[in-house]
Parts: sequence; C-alpha cells; structure tokens
Amino acid sequence: MLEYKYDTQLLIEGKNLDEDMINDYFITHFAGDCLLAVGDDELIKIHFHTNEPWKVLEYCTTLGEIYDIVIEDMDRQSRGLKG
Repeated sequence: MLEYKYDTQLLIEGKNLDEDMINDYFITHFAGDCLLAVGDDELIKIHFHTNEPWKVLEYCTTLGEIYDIVIEDMDRQSRGLKG
C-alpha cells in the first residue's frame, strides 16, 4: 500500500507566479511527496503525490487558471488495473 495514493499533475497559468512560494505552500499545508513545482512567472507545472488532490486543485485555482489536470490512482496502477 502506498503512503500517498494520488499522482496529481496540472499546469497553472497566471501572472507573477512564484515557484518557490508555491513549493513552500505545498510543504507547509499538504501531506505528500515527490513535489515538483517548476516554471516561470506565467506558467507553473505541478506534480505531487497526495491523498487529497482536491486540496491541491483548490489552492492552485487561487493562483490562476488550471488545466491539463491529471489525477491518477497509483495504487490501482500498481495492481495493473485501468481507469
């Protein structure tokens, strides 16, 4: 069993985005691992393993427009199941 079940990935498009600030917010407010928050002041790519992906989406919508959202159940994937 995985500690963090959902692989959460998305793009944030906005203005004056700060990857360090976003990274710090994730570390202090969300339980998870494998955080990647990279980009520039207009586009940030997020990759994060968590059990509460809806919290990630809720926060990211406060930063700008979110799109290319992918949430995958890694436990299900590890068992070879689809969907």
